[in-house]
Amino acid sequence: MNEERKLIVSSSPHIRTPRGTQQIMLDVIIALMPALIAAVIFFGIKPLIVTAVSVVSCVVFEFGYRKLLKKNPSYMDLSAVVTGILLAYCLPYTFPWWAVIIGAFFSIVLVKQLFGGIGKNIWNPALAGRAFLLVSYAVLMTTWTDKADAATYATPLASLHAGVLAPDSLLNMFIGNIGGSFGEVSALALLLGGAWLVYRKVISLRIPVAYVGTVAVLTLIFSRGNNHFMWMLQNVLSGGLLLGAIFMATDYCTSPVTPNGQLIFGVGCGLLTVLIRYFGSYPEGVSFAILIMNCCTWLIDQHTAPRRFGVVGKKSKKKEDAKA
Repeated sequence: MNEERKLIVSSSPHIRTPRGTQQIMLDVIIALMPALIAAVIFFGIKPLIVTAVSVVSCVVFEFGYRKLLKKNPSYMDLSAVVTGILLAYCLPYTFPWWAVIIGAFFSIVLVKQLFGGIGKNIWNPALAGRAFLLVSYAVLMTTWTDKADAATYATPLASLHAGVLAPDSLLNMFIGNIGGSFGEVSALALLLGGAWLVYRKVISLRIPVAYVGTVAVLTLIFSRGNNHFMWMLQNVLSGGLLLGAIFMATDYCTSPVTPNGQLIFGVGCGLLTVLIRYFGSYPEGVSFAILIMNCCTWLIDQHTAPRRFGVVGKKSKKKEDAKA
């Protein structure tokens, strides 16, 4: 029996996947949980409070903005939850709740929703929120207190910025028993989360490896300490390098989509991070490095996109027009 069938041709990409934005964001949330557990172990209950305030604020601001402008609600895709967690992870555990809400407003309303929502923003919302808080409340963002006696103290990254090796052992820096933003301190927890994202194929290793590898090579070659290898390891394990490389530089809508572009992006982030750490006023350079490279994403994609079959490039077309 002959059956009449229609051939329908639609635009590419022709991809079907059971995993939507909500499932991807859920995987990211799961990957971020080891860092939160480590923060509670080393700093107590306060990191949970800061994280809860940040997440609730981000969700409320996203819901309220889209409700006010009569747009379809988007809070169920969990992207606002991820932004809230990442923003909280960039803060000291003693950060005041009212400042957390201000950072959430900036991240969600000004950086994400005003550009059209998820997938249309130019910068990573959580990193932009952190940069805004750092510029606006520099003292609050750079004051670290010991959980035991509430005394202020220097973080390992502050010691490195001063040109000396941090007194903390590599073991403490690896597991997270050091000072700093509570979501950044445990390299072990962040690596476990990164392994989950790679296993679930949410991210590839190109950007994280290129990013961390560039920082490692540059700090090893241009060491400021007597022990070059120790200087490199402390630069890799301290600050927000691993959090930024694994969870923020790999953001889908603010990083390149081409394989070569991702490598260039990672190398650029690493180069800028070292330059800011070495010559900038702030000890940390991860947030500003990624935000700067976010601005270059469109240019990187444009120059690393593979040539389509049968399509003449702009340069070749100009040569042909000149000959004609």
